[in-house]
Amino acid sequence: MTQRSHADLVAEQSRSPRATSALAASWRRSMLKHGLDPADRRRPDRLTAAELAERHQAMAAFLHVAGPQIDQLYNLVGLSGCNVLLTDAQGVVLDQRVSDGDAAQFRDWGLWRGADWSEAAQGTNGIGTCLVEGRQVTIHRDEHFHTRNTAMSCMDAPIWGPDGRLLAALDVSSARADQTERYNRLIGAQVAQTARAIEALFFRSSFPQARIVVASDDHADQAVLLAVDKDDLAIGATRAARRVLGLEREGSLRPRPAADLLGRQGDLQGFDRGERAAVVRALARADGNVSAAARALGIGRATMYRRMARLGISENHG
Repeated sequence: MTQRSHADLVAEQSRSPRATSALAASWRRSMLKHGLDPADRRRPDRLTAAELAERHQAMAAFLHVAGPQIDQLYNLVGLSGCNVLLTDAQGVVLDQRVSDGDAAQFRDWGLWRGADWSEAAQGTNGIGTCLVEGRQVTIHRDEHFHTRNTAMSCMDAPIWGPDGRLLAALDVSSARADQTERYNRLIGAQVAQTARAIEALFFRSSFPQARIVVASDDHADQAVLLAVDKDDLAIGATRAARRVLGLEREGSLRPRPAADLLGRQGDLQGFDRGERAAVVRALARADGNVSAAARALGIGRATMYRRMARLGISENHG
């Protein structure tokens, strides 16, 4: 497809009210909302070294967690001429893995650290469109808005932060002319899996004193995790867990009893449930020795037995 014919097709589809696909919607945003020209051949803008360093600093903890996962992904796809990129929520490339042999090509395209690949700046592309739509996308060759980007295929997945807000995009871009859509799907699946792994690892590292609970087994393709504190209160939830459990979509989580959220209340209510948990923990720490558990709780042995009977705890519970 020639430069002009691709630009004409994008312009036609962008203005057509009959074009209702997700791709056409992205082209329309690029042209009508952001005022971009599909024939524009300018390279992406890049941040200064100082600006990039500032963004790195702001995302330092996240980048530390993500780095080993990016290495693993690159080990899987790097030899096939792929460039692995990690951006922030604004589409600026913060980290990258690429072979020396492919570096010149990707640098020429602008797929490099510090480059702005937001949809507002570059039109339809894997990184920018993934971030706008908050979902996994593949933009294959002439699906890109700009004609100069039609030699690449880009597979992307979003990464959500512990606060439920969009945090980053993980991208694998290929320079291979023979890249097939079937191969794109295979890479896309690996990108999505790596993005979920990074999201889960960063969530865990964000609540170092909490225990992490899988909130649902019905969503194996998502990180459905709760962070629960020592008082059995849920103090954090991943984006998927927030949606599954009907919690705040984003921002700080109002602490709630984890048992209430997970449907494990049992017959006891309120303080009785908390008291039972405290007694059971004391018995477990004392290896079932009632006298030792009572001393640990600061109560007498007789009182301990009365509480155990009321709470339905057998003497050999420990």
